[in-house]
Formats: sequence, structure tokens, C-alpha cells
Amino acid sequence: MSNGKISRRTALKSGLAVSALASWPGIAIAEDAAATKKRIRQSVCRWCYQKMPIDDLCAAAAQMGLFGIDLLNPDEYEVPRRHGLICTMGYADAGTIPEAMNRTEHHAAIETALRTNIPLAAKAGIPNVITFSGNRKGMSDDEGARNTIAGLNRVKKIAEENSVVICLELLNSKVNHPDYMCDHTAWGVRVVEEVNSPNVKLLYDVYHMQIMEGDLIATIKKNIAWIGHFHTGGVPGRHELDETQEVQWDGVMRAILETGYRGYVAHEFLPVHDPMSSLRAAVKLCDV
Repeated sequence: MSNGKISRRTALKSGLAVSALASWPGIAIAEDAAATKKRIRQSVCRWCYQKMPIDDLCAAAAQMGLFGIDLLNPDEYEVPRRHGLICTMGYADAGTIPEAMNRTEHHAAIETALRTNIPLAAKAGIPNVITFSGNRKGMSDDEGARNTIAGLNRVKKIAEENSVVICLELLNSKVNHPDYMCDHTAWGVRVVEEVNSPNVKLLYDVYHMQIMEGDLIATIKKNIAWIGHFHTGGVPGRHELDETQEVQWDGVMRAILETGYRGYVAHEFLPVHDPMSSLRAAVKLCDV
């Protein structure tokens, strides 16, 4: 998700970028691909590079050895194919961060959106679409879990019939998203385990869960059966995966590999240095 008070959705709507990027000198910095082992199937989130044309981002991602672009809207689903990539996770209008699955009044609209957008995702070869719990707003976590289970049960057949995974995102409520309900792995696992579908899983955002819980490797290994997708981001600040932050990314990536996970890991950090050089460094670091 986002850093500080600039949300993913805000960035999309306003065109804000993490830095004033008039050019992209990092695109052609090298001929060789950054990722060579490719045992971690890496991707990059579109919203972090809003001032870069999507085709340029796709071209750079392909050069770096990435598998795809994350978090595209339905009208962008097909764009990565022009560059030999896929959209690794799509938006599908399945609620917003504060208003989503934990309230039954949103279920009908979410179902309608998924009936339209999941077949489009399947057609474009997209493996995952994203959804959210919503904020608590005074609701107990137990009631919210029951409501979220009901909402996901209502739409899981759509996902199953189209071989697309609906991923419920884990976010921190400490720094970026106060009051968000799905803010601990245990709550998310309770929900998806009860839904019990191979097409309903969690989006485990390492940035958010480091802030809320830590204990990343043990948690990932314990719950990998319920994890369908990963996001990265440096802690603190959601910036580069470098020496200024606290997560040992190569260790986390090796632990993910040890579980047999074959999904995607999408970079979702806001670069403060040259964007393409920073992305390239992250891709190399995670190519274990």
C-alpha cells in the first residue's frame, strides 16, 4: 500500500509521484536482465510509477527480468502482453480499503463487479484480483470476520470457475491505514480458512506485516497455504529495499522459496532515488 498520507488510490487519481520524475534514465542503464535465476517470480506495482507511461514501465520490467505488472485497472489488463508480461494482480472494483467485505451492504456491488471483471482478468491471463476487508468503524473483529467470510463465500465460485484467485490484502493499521480490520495474519487466515477455496487467499504485504507483527519468516512458512501473493516495501518509510531499512529481503525470499510457493512477489515501494535504478537493485536483491 502507500507511504504516509498518500494512498494508492490518491496517487492514481491525482497523478502524484514520489519524486518529480520528468525522465526515466534508468530504463536503458544496462542490456543484461537484473533477474537471472527467476526462482522468485517478481513483478512491480504500477501505482508507484505513475508519471511513467505504462508501456515504458512494461518495457523496463521486461528488460529487468520481471514477470509482470501489478495492480492494473480493467482497461489496462491487456497492456503487459505487448511486452511479453502479464498483469500479476488486477483491480476488479471489489471494494475499497475503508469500505469492502466486512460490511454486508457492500456485498452485492462487489459481486456485480467481480462477475464483470474476473472473466476479463481470466481472458488476460491474470492470476489474481485484489479485495479488502474495510475499516472497523466500531465493528468487532469477530463480526467483521463473519461478514467477510459471507462476502467471500458469495463470490468464490466466480473465481473458481475462471481460475482466478481473489486475494484479501493484509494492511497495517498502525501507520498507513488506521482502523483497517484485516491488519493481522491470524485474522486473515481465519477468514480464508473458513471460506476454504483454492481461489480465495491472502495478499501478504511484507511491509505492512513487518510493522504490525514482525516474525515474517515463521509466519509466512506457517501460513503459506493461505497466501496467494506478496508485496514488498522497505520498513520504515516504504522506500527502497536497501541498507536504510530493517527487513533482510534475501532471507525472506529464500524462506518463500523453501515453502514451494510459485506465485508472484510484486515490488510496491516508493523510490526516493532514481526509480529504475532502485527497482533494478530490488530485483537483484530478491533474485535468490
